[in-house]
Amino acid sequence: MGPFIVFLCFLGIVLIISSIRIVPQAHAYVIERLGTYNGTWSAGFNMMIPIIDKVSRRITLKEQVVDFAPQPVITKDNVTMRIDTVVFFQITDPKLFCYGVENPIMAIENLTATTLRNIIGDLELDQTLTSRETINTKMRATLDEATDPWGIKVNRVELKNIIPPAAIQDAMEKQMKAERERREQILIAEGEKKSAILRAEGKKESLILEAQAEKESAILRAEAKKEATIREAEGQAQAILAVQKANADGLTFLKDAQADNSVIQLKSLEAFEKAADGQATKIIIPSEIQNMAGFVTSLTELGKQ
Repeated sequence: MGPFIVFLCFLGIVLIISSIRIVPQAHAYVIERLGTYNGTWSAGFNMMIPIIDKVSRRITLKEQVVDFAPQPVITKDNVTMRIDTVVFFQITDPKLFCYGVENPIMAIENLTATTLRNIIGDLELDQTLTSRETINTKMRATLDEATDPWGIKVNRVELKNIIPPAAIQDAMEKQMKAERERREQILIAEGEKKSAILRAEGKKESLILEAQAEKESAILRAEAKKEATIREAEGQAQAILAVQKANADGLTFLKDAQADNSVIQLKSLEAFEKAADGQATKIIIPSEIQNMAGFVTSLTELGKQ
């Protein structure tokens, strides 16, 4: 009895240990009992009935990435190209993932290829090359709706690469080269235009500055001439004033000296002599001066005797 009890105890310990399952984080175990679905274990400590229960499938709940091989597609304008896609998906229901479809990854690949052909078939080549975001959005919506019964959620779909035929690639490269050359010519023409405008503006500014300088120079010359004329007039006025003052001083002197009539007439003759030195062509001699001239002549004759 002793060895048999020990054997039973050992067997019981083995069965208990084999029935314990620890599910890692972000994983799920699908449990079947006698061949039918019994439940889904989440992360943590779990126990099952030995022999009767078994782990049917271990499933990761992390987001997964599947890169599918390039698929041949035909555009609306009958251009055949190859496109490879990348699908980001996550398992949301382990039961549906296990029992919904036989091979979920292959199903997603085929669904992706057919969906891509349908979308590209409605687009032309240029639209296909420039509408990646639109294609990604349409494919994600279609795949997400189709994979709901499989317990799969499609988060993103990306067109990894679009490979057109070699002839199309050559034509596109030539077109891009011509477009770059056209842009280069436009940039050169714009640069020359701006340069010509700047040169014209610089010349205009230079002419304006020269005109301003000439104007200021003319103003300064006019002001200098004006100043010289004023100073000359002032000098002449001062000279006239000095002469008049001298005459006035002479008259005052004669008055103070109580000169007789003959001296006054003699001074008048001197004034007449100065007036005769001028530019006048006609001189009107007053009668008093004529009498004085006769008197002076008589004095001269007497002096000679």
